Order: sequence, then C-alpha cells, then structure tokens
Amino acid sequence: MADLERVRVWAEALIRMHLDGTWSFGFDNAKRRAGVCSHTHRRITVSRYISALNDDDEVHQTLLHEVAHAMAGAGAGHGPEWKRIAREIGYVGGTTHNGRTPTELAPWVGTCPNGHALHRYRRPPRVSSCTKCAPRFDPRFVIAWRHREVPTTVRRRARAAAG
Repeated sequence: MADLERVRVWAEALIRMHLDGTWSFGFDNAKRRAGVCSHTHRRITVSRYISALNDDDEVHQTLLHEVAHAMAGAGAGHGPEWKRIAREIGYVGGTTHNGRTPTELAPWVGTCPNGHALHRYRRPPRVSSCTKCAPRFDPRFVIAWRHREVPTTVRRRARAAAG
C-alpha cells in the first residue's frame, strides 16, 4: 500500500522535473480510474482510494502516465506522441489502470450465470451481459444486479486508509 504523503512528494517532484510551475497535483475520490490529467485546470490528480490499495511502483507508474499526458498536450490522447514521451520518462505500463480497485465500496454487485462478479458505483442503466463470457450482448449471460448497503464503517475505514 502506497503512503499518500510519499505519493504527493513524488508527484510534485515529477511536475517540477517535467512541467512548468503552472501545473499542480492533488488527490481525488475516484474509485475506478487511477489518475487524470486536466489540461484545462493544469492539474494532475490520482485516486486516494486506488493509491492506498496499490503498491508504490503501481502508483509511481500512474503518476508517470499522467505527467506524460501533460507533456504530450491536450490532443495527444494515447497516440504515438504520448507513447514516445511516456517511454522517455520511464513509463512502462499500458493505457488503462489494471491494479486493484476498492470493490468493497461499490453499492451494486452483479453476477453472471457463470459466476463472474462485477462491481459498480452507480446503478447499471440497462440490461447487460458478461463480457468475459461473450464479447457482445448475449441473453444467455445476462448479469443479475443487486444493491447492497455499504456500511458507514466501511466507507469511513476506506477514507481513513486513503488519507
């Protein structure tokens, strides 16, 4: 588990090394994405929850990923320019976060007929099927959703662990 104060020090050091003084860093409350680069606000944020769940290397890679976005510019996306810059500054991951997410905080739990579990933080908007069982919608693999109450103590404990 990464220490959030250490994450802040790394982030601010990476910003000083690679970006100008108009950029800032902060933590956010995201539960499904690890980080984001806002060109509009010139701010990089990472999820306090996901950072607290993952190890130092995973969080450091997230910071490098977001700094590469800032360096590449708003229109670069995950294209060739972003990839080149990301490699140059030491990023070795892919384009999406593959680490742990705080599923214990998800109020919606889905199960497919084959037993695969899914977690959502918002009510699922439509009937869907399991993508592990079929790449396209297949009525044989419809996900059964149930709402669960996330106890206040679990939310408090997760927030405390996340800083």
